[in-house]
Amino acid sequence: MHTENKPDTSFSDYRINMLLGFLSVLFLVLMAALVFRLLYPKAQVERTPSPTHLIGEIIQIQVLNGHGAPGLAGSFTDKLRASGFDVVETGNFEVFGVEETLVIDRIGNLDNARRVARVLGIEERNIVREVSPGFYLDATVVIGADYERLNLK
Repeated sequence: MHTENKPDTSFSDYRINMLLGFLSVLFLVLMAALVFRLLYPKAQVERTPSPTHLIGEIIQIQVLNGHGAPGLAGSFTDKLRASGFDVVETGNFEVFGVEETLVIDRIGNLDNARRVARVLGIEERNIVREVSPGFYLDATVVIGADYERLNLK
């Protein structure tokens, strides 16, 4: 009776299975990242081309609480920073009782203000142009009583 000596292929099969498993997990992670990016596109935070005296490429924002609820400016600051904007100042607006949240264009470039408004879900009619040469930032967000309906997620 003659028996063949077959080489042990179990270790080779194990390595192939491990490699296939790793590649499958990597593929699933990449597909999930693609779907996430399609569902939640990254906000455009770079300034639009314009002659400006401001430094850097990222839109700089001031966030002011015009409603009066404690911690409101901080919540909006967190959302804007998570979206890639540079929040350079937070505080209270000169008065409380602002009804609707506003985005104020400070440098005469409404496209930058629109980008901020789009991320927060603020309507176009609530974008105001108030060019202030003494302000070294692109826009001011004044949070109003409608803050609960805005996009803070």
